[in-house]
Amino acid sequence: MHPNATGANASTFEQFLSQHLERDLLRFTTAGSVDDGKSTLIGRLLYDSKAIYEDQVQSIRQSALNRSTGPMDFSLLTDGLRAEREQGITIDVAYRYFTTARRKFIIADTPGHEQYTRNMATGASTADAAVVLVDARKGVLPQSRRHATIAALLGIPYIIAAVNKMDLIDYSEEMFRRLEGDLEELALQISPSGAQIIQCIPISALEGENVVTRSTKIPWYAGPSLLEYLEEIPIADASSPEALRFPVQYVIRPDDSFRGFAGQIIAGSVRPGDRVVALPSKQTTRVRSIVTFDGPLPLAGTGSSVTLQLEDELDLSRGDLLVSEAGLPNIARRFAANVVWLHATPLDVKKRWVMRQATDELRVQATKIRSRIDVNTMERPLAPQLGLNDIGIVEFEATRNLSFDLYSQNRNSGSFILIDPLTNATVGAGMISENLDKANRRAERELSDARSEAMFQEDISHAASVAVSERARRSGHHPGAVWLGARQSLAAPLERTLFEAGFHVVVIDDAQNPGEWSEGLVRGLYSAGMIVLYSPKYTREKEKHHLTSAIQPDRILDVDSLNQEVGDAFLLQKIVAWVEGLRIARPEEGR
Repeated sequence: MHPNATGANASTFEQFLSQHLERDLLRFTTAGSVDDGKSTLIGRLLYDSKAIYEDQVQSIRQSALNRSTGPMDFSLLTDGLRAEREQGITIDVAYRYFTTARRKFIIADTPGHEQYTRNMATGASTADAAVVLVDARKGVLPQSRRHATIAALLGIPYIIAAVNKMDLIDYSEEMFRRLEGDLEELALQISPSGAQIIQCIPISALEGENVVTRSTKIPWYAGPSLLEYLEEIPIADASSPEALRFPVQYVIRPDDSFRGFAGQIIAGSVRPGDRVVALPSKQTTRVRSIVTFDGPLPLAGTGSSVTLQLEDELDLSRGDLLVSEAGLPNIARRFAANVVWLHATPLDVKKRWVMRQATDELRVQATKIRSRIDVNTMERPLAPQLGLNDIGIVEFEATRNLSFDLYSQNRNSGSFILIDPLTNATVGAGMISENLDKANRRAERELSDARSEAMFQEDISHAASVAVSERARRSGHHPGAVWLGARQSLAAPLERTLFEAGFHVVVIDDAQNPGEWSEGLVRGLYSAGMIVLYSPKYTREKEKHHLTSAIQPDRILDVDSLNQEVGDAFLLQKIVAWVEGLRIARPEEGR
């Protein structure tokens, strides 16, 4: 072979590999009631997208000879357990991978039986979309409602209702539209605000109609096929600017020269030099380096499993959390959560459970069951307990503070499982919906504000206005007025002398517009308990009249009526002596 040909082939393969790796990945799960055709649908997707080998096809053809009414039983591509093949049902979660020219997919085939609801919740916990199958003949069954509700509670943004077995109802548009209306009503029951949308697509998984390509047997349906819709679903960018959440899984210390903290970034991203806060200690430090097997990284984002070296020696262990300094999570002992109960023994509010959240483990106790969801009506009646496969809102109290985000904000740091400490069985899965410590503080603050407002209203309803005599006792002297008239030069030294003597004194002169010297101004200053020195540049009888009209005569000193032939010093002493007569003796001075 020519060397150039070898180089061209290598280059073509590298381009192909690069294009393959650059395709985005969509994780989706199948859900619905038993025998709705979930495994058959996935088998058809794998077969029609040419994602299985010929020897697998031959093996399935041989296994299906005595069981399938069609050319092959597609469900055997995912139902791999012996018990599953013998009974024709799905028991465990089966993950399958396939790719198209536009996108890579990971499918979680989950069981439909009610007793395996826990497996459905497990498979849906990491999904970006959920395909809920509905048998066109049977309609929306309770288990389909339950699975759709769980998918919505798990925060799966896209729920697709694949109305299967359309071939058995002759591809009837009328029956499909009836089911479409029922599913739209279910979407509104799940989310009354209309935030949750269920996309309805008619298919026949066994016949392959409208699964990978659009069907000619459904001319009245103008929408995309199931695969076309899955290829169009937008995927959240893993590098979006979320606050960092890095649960410490393991401390790596091979020798004295290295100390690192291993784990997986469940939200946000981190770079060397970023400031982080360690929880629960609340110590701050910086990231020195991001270490991986392949070498250091300049940036690590959501989903990356890395080892972080810190600039400071912090005492961290498994279960601790490194977070962004600018985006701290909730820190509380009490919280509320949507819980899917997965055990035959009902939830006991008196019993303590082991709660596992990310890498952290602690003991919690259910303090109150607020409500339980009725999957038939989607109502939330009060309930004394949660039984197997029930979904409800439960309040918990932990033995210590835990760090978490609300599930609506971060699925990874807002979810948890409950474990029976005696049997080690997983009994429940939860999605945190509320920080009760913060809610209680807000309620206490609102109650305190309401009480303060009530006390204030009570006080003001009984309060009387402040009398002149009360202000006089507070200031130590009666109010009064001094009309300086032509002796305006006395204003500044007289104000200083009286101020130093402890009187509340103010000068009113031509700095204020004489037109503003109303009787109301005079009365207001008098009521405030002030000694007022009126010093007009020119004698104005109108302004003097305001004084005599508003103030009792024995509290007014008219300097114009005094001997004008004496000097300013003697006159100042005269005025000060008169003002001293307005002083009120203190109780201790009277003894």
